[in-house]
Amino acid sequence: MFNNIGVSGLIIILAIALILFGPSKLPQLGRAFGDTLREFRNSTRGMVEEEDHEADSQTKQIAEK
Repeated sequence: MFNNIGVSGLIIILAIALILFGPSKLPQLGRAFGDTLREFRNSTRGMVEEEDHEADSQTKQIAEK
């Protein structure tokens, strides 16, 4: 998805962000974005682990029969 942006595209996005939010707000926005990504990653990791655990439990139940 982001493979086609390139360096010039990133510079344009950063310039637009500076104009819209100002230099004082960018660190706060970056921190909030990073926290959001971290929480999303932790949540999806938990969901995958729960699915794996449920699949293992079902496999054991089938094997016991």
